[in-house]
Amino acid sequence: MKSKNIVFTKPYTTELIEEEVKPLGENDVLVRLAFSTISSGTERANLVGEVNVSVASYRTVAKFPRRVGYSSSGTVEAIGSGVTDVNIGDRVALSWSKHAQFCVVPSHHVYKLDDSISLEEGATWHISTFPMAAIRKCKIEIGESAIVMGVGVLGMMAIKLLKAAGACPLIAVDPDEKKRSIAKKIGADYVFDPFEEGFANKVKEVTGGGANVAIEVTGNGKALDGVLDCMAKYGRVALLGCTRSSDFTIDYYRKVHGPGITLIGAHTNARPDHESAPTLWTTRDDVLAVQKMVRHGRLSFIDLVEETHSVNNYRSVFDRLANEKSFPVIQLDWRYLK
Repeated sequence: MKSKNIVFTKPYTTELIEEEVKPLGENDVLVRLAFSTISSGTERANLVGEVNVSVASYRTVAKFPRRVGYSSSGTVEAIGSGVTDVNIGDRVALSWSKHAQFCVVPSHHVYKLDDSISLEEGATWHISTFPMAAIRKCKIEIGESAIVMGVGVLGMMAIKLLKAAGACPLIAVDPDEKKRSIAKKIGADYVFDPFEEGFANKVKEVTGGGANVAIEVTGNGKALDGVLDCMAKYGRVALLGCTRSSDFTIDYYRKVHGPGITLIGAHTNARPDHESAPTLWTTRDDVLAVQKMVRHGRLSFIDLVEETHSVNNYRSVFDRLANEKSFPVIQLDWRYLK
């Protein structure tokens, strides 16, 4: 059986390549994709050839080909002999999938969708667990103030999750006016441009002395330096964005040591694989939590999707990803693949 898969074959080059689908294992599920959501930060870094020095492999040379696209949804086509929680024909959301016509994934990365939940919604869930894990690690309490640095897809999801967690006031920061407008629409109490004069003082004014919690999504050293100026004493800062470049300096004595700031590594893989613990949930348990909140009308991410494109137009989409400074939240529609 063959599948048409999106592959980054070299820097700035995307191809749709037909490849053999790997054999189905005892606990595997074969899914025909319907939608996949682009995670712009990670996928742009892979497309342009940035090195993932922040993860366990510590590679120093970018290697190709690369395959990405870890948040998706579709319909079950086949199941292994040991799979009992989904059946052929079920509509499902997936974790750690790929941008591919057919995906074979372990059953614990598959989540059956209720009839009331769309495939488009389900395709956002895995990405949402990234900011969810960061927020859990910050141990935010109802009524504490929070600031989100960067309003891309992860920042948008962080705003929604922080609002659901009771953060107040909730501040969003981005140099793009359109992103700030979106942040305000989805729940931010205040929005700021990080380059405006007196930015940090304005944050301290609206929070009554500084933010208790920060979710730094940009992975930019200057953004981290800037958000530290906005923090309250004993504040917690989650480093959610992948800081692939270490070429920046922080005044740790004045900005971290003195005010007692906690810096928290929040890469999505810095979590347990099998058993959740307080502030450290597995990916599966976080997806199930999102599913529960969506089912009860407490949360939804589908309204964050700004554009949907047929996968047949993949090349123009990924060309934009490589070259546009402000990339929208985009889903690929696989249902009419040629």
